[in-house]
Amino acid sequence: MIGGGRVYWGKKADREMDEGGFNGVVVIFAWSSINENRLTSFVDLYSSLAWNSLVCRADFLTAFYPEMALSLAFHLLAELVEELKTRPCPVIFLAFSGAPKACMYKVLQVIMGDCEPQIHPDDSQLVQNCLSGHVYDSGPLDFTSDLNTKFALHPSIRRMSVPSRLISWMAKGISSGLDGLYLTRFESQRSEYWQALYSSVEIGAPYLILCSENDKLAPHQVISSFIHQLLELGGEVKVVKWKNSPHAGHYTHNPIQYRAVISNFLEKAISVHLQKLRQLGERARTHDEISELICDLQKVAVNSNQSLKRVATGPSDHFFLPSSAPYQSNNNDPSSSQEDQRERSSFRPLQPTNINAHSVLGQFLFDSCVPKNIEGWDIRFGGCLNGQPYATSSSRKKSNLGFKKRFLRSKL
Repeated sequence: MIGGGRVYWGKKADREMDEGGFNGVVVIFAWSSINENRLTSFVDLYSSLAWNSLVCRADFLTAFYPEMALSLAFHLLAELVEELKTRPCPVIFLAFSGAPKACMYKVLQVIMGDCEPQIHPDDSQLVQNCLSGHVYDSGPLDFTSDLNTKFALHPSIRRMSVPSRLISWMAKGISSGLDGLYLTRFESQRSEYWQALYSSVEIGAPYLILCSENDKLAPHQVISSFIHQLLELGGEVKVVKWKNSPHAGHYTHNPIQYRAVISNFLEKAISVHLQKLRQLGERARTHDEISELICDLQKVAVNSNQSLKRVATGPSDHFFLPSSAPYQSNNNDPSSSQEDQRERSSFRPLQPTNINAHSVLGQFLFDSCVPKNIEGWDIRFGGCLNGQPYATSSSRKKSNLGFKKRFLRSKL
């Protein structure tokens, strides 16, 4: 027992005796609109279908105090995460009547990361991966300031062990207090509550809505609006509607049909869970392939960088480029090995050709290509390049006379 309600396992298969003793976990969110005997019948129903039941029974006031609902949600998630870490399996969220406001919407906010504080991201992702279906029985309710008064006057609440006079007194007191709070804090809580229920579409689990046309506590207009919004957001929704079933009493009045609908939905939840596992496996393989590709690219970049550094650090190093002329090797030399000949035939360094400036050829090329007496040119020797002098010019005037002299000298 904790503040706001209690969390306990209804029926739980023994994994040590039979590892495949259950198909999944049904998290049952209950509120004051369902008594213990009726809650036990649902636990037995899911147990007969080989599903364990984790029950979260919230107090009446928890629906109006978010701090109490959050505390209950953390306690529930601690139990659920411990179970899923032992054996990941499909999870169904089953909410009766006003239980979504009493606790479930806080659970959704926590696992979606929409509230503070939060659980570990791995635990949150684990619950999302295993969540394979949502069931709303006689709900969700639209919490307004007069909702508690409706519950106090409802026969299902009057059959509780608490004296009816005390319940009526509490309901009237809460109602009068909410009248002043409704337009401020309570209205913001109501908006946050509906937003959390709608955001659950992102988890990718189907919905089953069980309702009645004559349910006064859960009006059909509210249920229809909720269904329409889920469909607009891309959710997969199945609706089963009865005409005369009482609030949270559909299983009692329609046991055969109710069991068949639940059984089919649980089978679908198992298939959804398997599909999620396949998608996770595909994403994991894709992530591994991308990581391997990035690792290979990094290795190539490192090798290239090392090669460039080697060329830059050694003054005697050269880039080896294929030569345009074949390398003439002495094949008759017995001292040269085949490997040396193969390397020489593949690549050879470009050797600079040395021309002596004082030779006949050098003097001829210098006189033919370098003008000596051109107006506007200041030609002087600025130094040596590879042991040979080179000339520099500081300025040049563009004139017709200079162009003629260069043209005549080029003919020579």
